Amino acid sequence: MSTVNPYAPPKANVEDFSGATSDVERERLEHVKHEASVRSIGTLYYIGGFLMLLAGIAMFVAVDPTEPMLRPLGAFYFLLGAVSVVVAWGMRRLRRWAGGASIGLSGVSLLVFPVGTIVGAYVLYLLLSAKGRRIFAEDYADIVAATPNIKYRTSIAVWIALGALALMIALVVAITMLAG
Repeated sequence: MSTVNPYAPPKANVEDFSGATSDVERERLEHVKHEASVRSIGTLYYIGGFLMLLAGIAMFVAVDPTEPMLRPLGAFYFLLGAVSVVVAWGMRRLRRWAGGASIGLSGVSLLVFPVGTIVGAYVLYLLLSAKGRRIFAEDYADIVAATPNIKYRTSIAVWIALGALALMIALVVAITMLAG
């Protein structure tokens, strides 16, 4: 009669199991945080583009006849807003042409001191760094398509900070409207 120890660890061939990720998954995991940052630039361009479209329409429609420069300035804002929305669409989808166009828009935003300078410099860093260039490489789209299970999760602290920022902006706008 054989006695089996019920408390003994199970016997398994460990060499048969490999929990290692593939090269494609490893590459995506290495770049997914940077990829999420680049995609967030697209969201930023969407917001800025829609605000510029609204400002352009407002300047063009509500033009004062004594201010002849408002109509061309409104047309410029409308055009820049439309370009921003198109670039935002490309950035969210990691299109190569959108990376180049975003570099151009970031160069323009460097002139808007101080916030535009800081944001523009950060966007240029994201796009021109080694990881940024890799994300816009031709074969990276295939890597993204091959790894749909890999998603970047934003931490709760970032969502809280964004909510606080949005609340502060809303309060500033409300106070300005009530005071004016």
